[in-house]
Amino acid sequence: MWKVDAVSIVVEDFHKCYGSFVAVQGLSFEVEPGEVMGFVGPNGAGKTTTLRSLAGILRPTRGRLVIDGHDLKRTPVAAKKATAYIPDEPKLFDQLTVWEHIRFVAAAYGLSDWNARADALLEQFELASKRHALASELSRGMRQKVAICCGYLHRPRAVLLDEPMTGLDPRGIRTMKDAILEQARDGSAFIISSHLLSVVEGLCTSVLIMDRGRPVRRGKIAELRREARDDAREESLEDVFFRELGAAATTSAVDATEGGIA
Repeated sequence: MWKVDAVSIVVEDFHKCYGSFVAVQGLSFEVEPGEVMGFVGPNGAGKTTTLRSLAGILRPTRGRLVIDGHDLKRTPVAAKKATAYIPDEPKLFDQLTVWEHIRFVAAAYGLSDWNARADALLEQFELASKRHALASELSRGMRQKVAICCGYLHRPRAVLLDEPMTGLDPRGIRTMKDAILEQARDGSAFIISSHLLSVVEGLCTSVLIMDRGRPVRRGKIAELRREARDDAREESLEDVFFRELGAAATTSAVDATEGGIA
């Protein structure tokens, strides 16, 4: 079991604006060590903006982001060292081999004795035979696997995955799921953004639903599935998703009418 003094991921009153456009507004949540949180919502809900901000790529307009006890504003290098961010379109260097990508990441993080872990990751993700292949020669799914291996190499405390199953075949999806659960058991906190609600339901312990830049609902998936049924039959996460979005839309319409907008 892990022992940490700080929650792995803390988001407090996070806002992100692009001029007059508000991409995310008033978002607060925590992800504990070992927790796998699903991050779901329609297109434009603010999920990728939040993940990119937690990764240190975007600066918050307002609010506080903390990774493994390190405030991204005050100690960005320490926070980034504790983080792995795998975007939905991983950017690799076409003229570097798979192994050269691994070696580059090891050097960037100042890792020592990393070779054995790198070999194990390549075996786990079925890339051992591709270690000397150029990134430009790899399929979309293999490029995704390379990005995952690079992200896992330094044993991050916080892992941010944006549509991690994109491009993976069924075996790759199973391997990815197993790797996430293994890393979570070792104490890493995960945020998984995905439109595949069945994947989120089968993999995550909790969920945060977003819509139009605002948090709609946060909770344990099992509890959310049970709460709205009169006949004691559990809802699916898809049922919960559309129920919560419907309630949020109704609330927004009422607020707009009372404010003289609608």
